[in-house]
Amino acid sequence: MDPRFGRCLLRKLRKEKRITQAELEKRTGISRVMISRYENNKDQMSLINSKLIADALGVYVEDLYTW
Repeated sequence: MDPRFGRCLLRKLRKEKRITQAELEKRTGISRVMISRYENNKDQMSLINSKLIADALGVYVEDLYTW
């Protein structure tokens, strides 16, 4: 993980919005496997995927990670 990024907050935000990984996949076109990898800090989101996910959750891109 890049040290400039903190922990991914995707799981927390997704659960707060009561959206499943499957629903987020439908809204963004990003696979559940990749969403899971983001949530478990196995991969970092690209800027494009960050924007897609942030829009789907109704949050800012900056909200997806601790900084």
